[in-house]
Amino acid sequence: MPRAVVTGGSGFLGSHLCEYLLNRGYEVVAVDNLLTGRRSNISSLEGRDGFTFLQHDVIQGIPVEGKVDCVLHFASPASPPEYLNLPFETLDVGSIGTRHALELAHQNKARFLMASTSEIYGDPLVHPQTEGYWGNVNTLGPRSVYDEAKRFSEALTMAYHRYHGLDTKIARIFNTMGPRMKPSDGRVVSNFLVQAIEGNPLTIYGDGTQTRSFCFVEDEVRGLVALMESDHIGAMNIGNPNEFTILELAEKVRDVCGSDAGIVFESLPEDDPVRRRPDITLAKSVLGWSPEINLTEALERTCKWYREELAQAEAK
Repeated sequence: MPRAVVTGGSGFLGSHLCEYLLNRGYEVVAVDNLLTGRRSNISSLEGRDGFTFLQHDVIQGIPVEGKVDCVLHFASPASPPEYLNLPFETLDVGSIGTRHALELAHQNKARFLMASTSEIYGDPLVHPQTEGYWGNVNTLGPRSVYDEAKRFSEALTMAYHRYHGLDTKIARIFNTMGPRMKPSDGRVVSNFLVQAIEGNPLTIYGDGTQTRSFCFVEDEVRGLVALMESDHIGAMNIGNPNEFTILELAEKVRDVCGSDAGIVFESLPEDDPVRRRPDITLAKSVLGWSPEINLTEALERTCKWYREELAQAEAK
């Protein structure tokens, strides 16, 4: 039974990753300080054979003893409201936390997978974005605390490969959606779904012509583990290449939720990218991976979860 350490294991993506690895036959140690993660995300996993939860801040080290076969580093605030409110924690986990995760992998001669982001491409001048594109990032803007933390993490990860020969993979994750993304997450899908369910107007920042590409969490996790188990070294886009404007997303959310709520427009946040779409040629050719769940199904399944989550919160 291979043993995996997942930092950020009680977060949105991290908890799904823990569940997928357990079902695949891994022993899993989830490490999380619960700063932005939620213990409820892993409640169904606690008590299962092979699963351990360690509440700990990876900035202080990762005190996991015994054999480790792979380290999957997913610890970080991930939504704009979170990382803008926690700038120093975000920078620290991307630098110090990444170093600790890499050291754990190095000491165990383990595979290492780092969760990077499409944000490293910034407001891209190349479309769609390939792994060879270096990005267009404002290093002084408010979003830079997240963008630059991830870019530094990538550099550190590849330094460990070059200097120590560590088996390192970097997943550049594009917009992911699905159950366990907090209603207060602050990204466009969660905002729209909560507003539609509660009968409030959907808030669009800018004119709504900006685009995003949305991947359902089950597809995303399947791609992440395929990358981790592969022989690939370096960066790879793991996301859905189907591109939608924010206006198109709003209409789909209203249809799925059965909402006749209107739309309100507010000013675009600073450095918000105009277009975002992954080129997944590399993932297709190396992993044989591509997303299978379309946007409508993804929204339906996520909307169902949000309705249940909001009802439980109201009942408390």
